[in-house]
Amino acid sequence: MSEYIDSISDNTANPVVTKREFSFASKEHPFQLESGASLPSVTLAYETMGELSPQKDNAILIAHALTGDSHVAGVYAEDDLKPGWWDIMVGPGKPIDTDTFFVVCINVLGGCMGSTGPTSINPETGAPYGLDFPVVTIGDMVRAQKELITHFGIQKLHCVIGGSMGGMQVLEWAVRYPEMVGSAIPLATTDRHSALNIAFHEVARQAIMSDPNWKRGSYYDGPKPAHGLAVARMIGHITYLSDDSMRHKFGRALQDKSVFSFHFGVDFQIESYLRYQGQKFVDRFDANSFLYITKAADYFDLGQTHGEGSLVKAFSRVHCPFLVISFTSDWLYPTSMARGMVQAMKKNGLDVSFLEIDAKWGHDAFLLPNEKLSCIIKGFLTRHNTLSFPGGC
Repeated sequence: MSEYIDSISDNTANPVVTKREFSFASKEHPFQLESGASLPSVTLAYETMGELSPQKDNAILIAHALTGDSHVAGVYAEDDLKPGWWDIMVGPGKPIDTDTFFVVCINVLGGCMGSTGPTSINPETGAPYGLDFPVVTIGDMVRAQKELITHFGIQKLHCVIGGSMGGMQVLEWAVRYPEMVGSAIPLATTDRHSALNIAFHEVARQAIMSDPNWKRGSYYDGPKPAHGLAVARMIGHITYLSDDSMRHKFGRALQDKSVFSFHFGVDFQIESYLRYQGQKFVDRFDANSFLYITKAADYFDLGQTHGEGSLVKAFSRVHCPFLVISFTSDWLYPTSMARGMVQAMKKNGLDVSFLEIDAKWGHDAFLLPNEKLSCIIKGFLTRHNTLSFPGGC
């Protein structure tokens, strides 16, 4: 479940983007959730880049990962030094070229970056939902996104792209709305969580819920469950890396010292790094949102939801071409998971391109600069493009 790594600027002039909001549903016409619960109103935060063509046939939806948000690329002001989380991939002249494509990225339902979630005000109480917020699924997230895409007047997306939990949304889009998806690129993802994936999430959730400040989710008028959320983040962060990447970056190097301290403070650089990542996460994310979103990922099971337990049957309703990408060092969603999806697609005669990229950076490899990744995505979009798009790499 990928994280929001520090964005990497490629030193090109970044377009200025604006976060916007779209609201739908009402008390009379609530948004029904797969759990049986409903929401009387839903707001989605989103950002766009590029121009929607008059025919509205050049839209690409990018789905973000677990703790990402709608700020996929560009900056909020000309002097903003922090571009969006996939700025290396999205923008004018980049592999997902906003000179040609209209890019949309939407903060997921249940999030805490502007979309409706447990931090939102419950109209029945006038206070934040907290644990009164209903459990949401990946399917609910995608159904909410469809409301915005339809609002734009877009009948068919040129492509849906996403990594990690974003990849789950891509798969859900392709199966749930096959008539609306022109092509799909799921990266570093899975059609359902393994016991190992669920186990890591459960340990992270328990870290939050064990924090005395959590107070069964009712902490918004007091201190945050900061320690629990930081530990949850540290657990997650380990799964986003790899043994090679940690050995390469940290090894057994000590932090600002040359000998062991013989106490339980920070000795090793990896300890300092994880604590830093945990604290940084506390500053920008909500603990309850983390609980809800990880649960949505754990519930995701494409074959069970759409194929009566059969992934082959689930993909039987799909028509679009796929580009499936995995990374050699991703032990969270290993290549074996991607191969299972590809086999199910192939059994349905789908046009599927599959690439396993040799990368030592673990699960987060899809967020980092990689010439092969950039080239294959640009090439795929070119191959399945009827617009006036310049050639591949």
